[in-house]
Amino acid sequence: MAQINPTKLKPTDLTRLLNSAGFGEVISEHILRRHRNRAGYTIGDAKTVDLFRYAAWLTHQYLSPPKEARDYDQMKEASRKRIADMVRAGQDIGQLPAVVNPDRKAKAMASFKYFCEVYFPDVFYLPWSEDHHKVIAKIEQAVLKGGLFALAMPRGSGKTVLMQMACLWSALIGATEFVCLIAASADRAKNLLENIKVWLETNELLAEDFPEVTFPIRALERITNRQKGQRYNGISTRIDWSADKVVLPTIEGSTASGVVISCSGMRGSDIRGQNHARADGKVVRPQLVMVDDPQTTESAWSPSQSQRREAILAGDVLGMAGPGKKISGLMACTVIRPQDMADNILDREKHPEWQGERTKMVYVFPTNEKLWAQYAEIRADSLRNDGDGSEATDFYRDNREAMDAGSVIAWPERHNTDELSAIQHAMNLRLRDEAAFFAEYQNEPIVETEGEEMLGVDEIAAKLNGYNRSIVPISCNHLTMFIDVQQKALFWMTCAWETDFTGYILDYGTWPDQKRTYFTLRDVRRTIAQQKPGAGLEGAIYHALQELTEEKLSRFYHREDGLEVKIDRCLIDANWGQSTDVVYQFCRQSRYSGIVVPSHGKYVGASSIPFSEYKRKRGDRVGLHWRIPNTTGKRAVRHVLIDTNYWKTFVHARLAVAMGDPGALSLYGRDEKLHRLLAEHLTAEYRIKTMARDRTVDEWKLKAIRPDNHWFDCLVGCGVAASMEGAKLFGTEFNPQPRATRIKLSELQKKHR
Repeated sequence: MAQINPTKLKPTDLTRLLNSAGFGEVISEHILRRHRNRAGYTIGDAKTVDLFRYAAWLTHQYLSPPKEARDYDQMKEASRKRIADMVRAGQDIGQLPAVVNPDRKAKAMASFKYFCEVYFPDVFYLPWSEDHHKVIAKIEQAVLKGGLFALAMPRGSGKTVLMQMACLWSALIGATEFVCLIAASADRAKNLLENIKVWLETNELLAEDFPEVTFPIRALERITNRQKGQRYNGISTRIDWSADKVVLPTIEGSTASGVVISCSGMRGSDIRGQNHARADGKVVRPQLVMVDDPQTTESAWSPSQSQRREAILAGDVLGMAGPGKKISGLMACTVIRPQDMADNILDREKHPEWQGERTKMVYVFPTNEKLWAQYAEIRADSLRNDGDGSEATDFYRDNREAMDAGSVIAWPERHNTDELSAIQHAMNLRLRDEAAFFAEYQNEPIVETEGEEMLGVDEIAAKLNGYNRSIVPISCNHLTMFIDVQQKALFWMTCAWETDFTGYILDYGTWPDQKRTYFTLRDVRRTIAQQKPGAGLEGAIYHALQELTEEKLSRFYHREDGLEVKIDRCLIDANWGQSTDVVYQFCRQSRYSGIVVPSHGKYVGASSIPFSEYKRKRGDRVGLHWRIPNTTGKRAVRHVLIDTNYWKTFVHARLAVAMGDPGALSLYGRDEKLHRLLAEHLTAEYRIKTMARDRTVDEWKLKAIRPDNHWFDCLVGCGVAASMEGAKLFGTEFNPQPRATRIKLSELQKKHR
């Protein structure tokens, strides 16, 4: 065996030597290499190992106290520092981008109108109206110089969005340090704040010109946990991005640095005590409040709730700035009813400090109501027959100059693409729902209060006179009939009337007869079309009218004294869609043309022109809320126009009169169950006492479940026909103004001789 120098052993030789000692594998080259790295040159040089020094080093390592715990703590601390450095590096948003267009930014900061136009072109895409110019100027004045401004504009005019943008503009330019958004409910207020947050997060033009605000916000990437540690140049931005409060990033040199925008419901406890401590130690309170529709429908109809909300507004809201400090306020409101909170705030006599402003969609309505009435009929017919109303638009196009005459519209550019003008748009809205139009677009709500207690089904069904069906009481002088035309069936009724309008329902039914005690128009089984196979709709209706009138108008009705009488007057409804022309044709061609008359029910509301104010023309026949114009037109037959609101109230009042009193209306027979379906028709509508334009009118509305009301229309028509025949209720006599008598000049000269 070759001689070995234990002080200069090669690593391979050392490994073999130690493993040949009889203890198995003592060490491996890998372990030896690790030990040499740890011990360094203390146990050898780069190529050899000193066995004695290595043994001493191993002994020293074995006998020394363990270092594993100390090494772990050091590693843990180092890791913590490394992670902390990484987190701090990630929290710092880095350098802010440069402002893309400084001139544009400067102009926007100086002009609220320019700010809206440039940064929100998708919102304000139509030209401003004159009302907008006036409103924008007042909003800007309130933000920059202080003061209160309450505003009611037509729905869709952008009043709420304008005021939201005014709050955002105020925050961006640093006009106020604390802005508070207030709505009727906390959820609604949060929605107002959410809109502002979305604009700050997504508006690219704002990002270009206001990077000191938008860049830190976008860096959050909608992860709100990042707001706590966000830094700019190593300094916390102190941004707050929660559901009910936003604090804009604190950035040196930013006009919006640390500005607060909060939101709150219309409750005193939520409003009071709002403040915010800034990074510089200053405590700020709201300096600008935006109040959006602070009342609900329920609170508007409650005088006590309206007063309570006015008190909250005057005390809690306007006191948010703190003792001795003024607050600026913007209010977007909607008047729901006269003398509600919004109406009172807008009244400059009651609250001059709010400088209330009411704008309208239409300042003056067109003067040619006749053409617009034709337009309404054409449009309604089109929509009822699954059309789109384009026929009415064509009619308007042909008569536009005359139909626009006299109108003054607030915003000429506001109309839908399928409409020709703003006045057509406004009239379409009015035709759709007149009450909603005057409340939401004119800021002149029609006052509605519940009328007198309505009769119930049981009360009407029990109003029996004991006469047999179709028997005419001896005191009656007038016999009338009305036919209500529907696509599936004709509803009809006959009534007898005394001269003082005491009335008796003699008979009623449908053609064809349904042969059932209870049914609805929807589930009619025997239809008009089935009775005339092969005929179109108009032909089937004509046939039905012919059969029904032949049956009823040709017969004799027996009076109690044995005298035989016939029906004096029969009105036929000509309002329903495709039936208008065929009804006129039938009335012209019928062998009963001297008895049958087409009728049109007109909804004359409180805001409409009453029949009594229509200019009477030569040949017109005018009665108690009905009139027969002296015109036949292309249909060559005269017709009667009926104020349906008045006459529904009239006949319902007759049902409420006690039996035996003059003017009472009763039903034939003695069996209450017999008239249950009729009573349901007569109670299918309810009346609302409505006030507008210094008039009080009962306006009748169909109940929400939309029940059948066809025999109610028939009863109204029978009453009008009786009035046409001369029946008069004491106190309701109609006395038309006498026409001036023409005097010949020769007679006038003789008179003065």
